[in-house]
Amino acid sequence: MIADTGYDSDAIRKCVEGCGMQVVIHPNPTRRTKLRLDRRAYRRRYLVECFFHHLKRFRCLATRFEKTARHYLALVHVACTVIWLQELLPQR
Repeated sequence: MIADTGYDSDAIRKCVEGCGMQVVIHPNPTRRTKLRLDRRAYRRRYLVECFFHHLKRFRCLATRFEKTARHYLALVHVACTVIWLQELLPQR
């Protein structure tokens, strides 16, 4: 489980480890004992967060204009394709 600093508590860490998952949570700066952070795995969280930021730029997705799940998913696919093409093709 990859999470932000807001989820750094001993109870959450124990629960996640009890489920058999690896815990990757940025340690809270006020924590007395500093815990090790796997920065390579934590970097993935940043990529996912940036991707959702790109999706929110599409007003129809951010405000949920489409009422049916089928049409909303089609718009998500279109938005993902546009984002992918913008990354793939050089800007003029």
